[in-house]
Amino acid sequence: MPGTAQADAPRPNLLFIVTDHQRADSIGMTQAGVEVTPNLNGLARRSVNFTRAYNASPICAPARTALATGKYPTANGIVFNDWRGTCAGDHKPVHQCLADAGYSVAHIGIDHIKVRPAIRERVEFSEWVSNREHTEHLQANGIPTEWPGGADVYRRAITENHAGERAAVKYSNTHAATWPHAAEHFKDSYWCDRAVDFLGRAGDEPFALFLYLWAPHPPLVVPEPYASLFDPAELDLPENVDVPAEGEPSNRRAGIAAQLAEGVSTDEWRRVWAAHLGLVNLADAGIGRALDALAASSHADDTAVFFMSDHGDHLGQHRMYQKMEMYEQAVRVPMILNVPGGATAEIDAPVSHLDIMPTILDLMAIDAPDDLDGISLLSCLRTGEAPPDRPQYSGYSGNPTVGDIRRAVITRSHKYIHDPDDIPELYDLEADPLETRNIAADPGSREVVRELHALGKSWAESHNDQVRW
Repeated sequence: MPGTAQADAPRPNLLFIVTDHQRADSIGMTQAGVEVTPNLNGLARRSVNFTRAYNASPICAPARTALATGKYPTANGIVFNDWRGTCAGDHKPVHQCLADAGYSVAHIGIDHIKVRPAIRERVEFSEWVSNREHTEHLQANGIPTEWPGGADVYRRAITENHAGERAAVKYSNTHAATWPHAAEHFKDSYWCDRAVDFLGRAGDEPFALFLYLWAPHPPLVVPEPYASLFDPAELDLPENVDVPAEGEPSNRRAGIAAQLAEGVSTDEWRRVWAAHLGLVNLADAGIGRALDALAASSHADDTAVFFMSDHGDHLGQHRMYQKMEMYEQAVRVPMILNVPGGATAEIDAPVSHLDIMPTILDLMAIDAPDDLDGISLLSCLRTGEAPPDRPQYSGYSGNPTVGDIRRAVITRSHKYIHDPDDIPELYDLEADPLETRNIAADPGSREVVRELHALGKSWAESHNDQVRW
């Protein structure tokens, strides 16, 4: 699939930013009288803001690997958090495509992309900064590397489905605490400062800087002033916090997200939201510094800025915590795309993470692999016009191994969730955006259920998905 951008035009640079656990509704949100994402709001106003963007999977490594390869998890092999990459396939990530085309490629932040050979073996990065460099920074400044109070305070034991067997596992819980050190030393602040340094040094060689932040991923440890920024008592929580959906499948309460929320009080959910929003605001501040550095550089007018998160967080909605389910809080992500000379618009047509790689390669006039699962959105970025409506697909297959199975088919008006071991779910996203009532069994829903089930089954058959439909 050749790029449609003019081959003789100057190739733009790329600042590519991904946060972790940041929800789509954080953009434009005000809570307790505080604008949650002032810098990203500014970016959205001068960009194309896709308000209905969906990930390929609501969990870290599958989402980020799909984003990097332009392929669904069932195609690239990373269907769960396979940290060793033992299931990874030989798929060319966007970083390698850019490097092969002469870009100087830099990585700052977490590394959750699993391909084989590994991404650092495929690309000679001009700069690589990750967890090790931040740990060295803490040690050089005499700051302890462990969380205050010890790691166990932030963990909760649950039982997890491991290929049909229940296994005891610990996950980050809802405990929130203040990090007792200067915010400039916090992981995401440090990484953003390194991005500022990189952008200040950028020369004439075309560059692509990938900035992968950890915030607002739990543990909910937050430095000041962000820890005190949002008063829990003044937060306006969604009405379905601590309320499961009516008609919810019976096995949802055995899922990871539901177990992590069990027994959490409303007051505690308020503290969770305050800490989570503090981390979102911290990430936004760091992103703002990077955007300011870009604006002050000689590359302000020739650099594309792409922002999104990997997935969201339920934060108590549906009486769930973290991600790992198919509801909007987990699968819908912010996506703000800015290209030099591009349009400004807000687009509510459903789009996918998988559209990002073809869009980047189209913008850079780089030939893309012909087996990508998404489409280029470059014309939308040029004109501000929405792409054609397409069903979007997302799936969850377990965390450290194959476990609970969910698949979602998402249209502008509805979401259908398929679970091979329980009843289906259907939500009217226009009338019921919080997905509070499963209408799959309603007589008036039969035709929509049949249609979306057939779409999902067809998708599974054409994308190497072995799930029963």
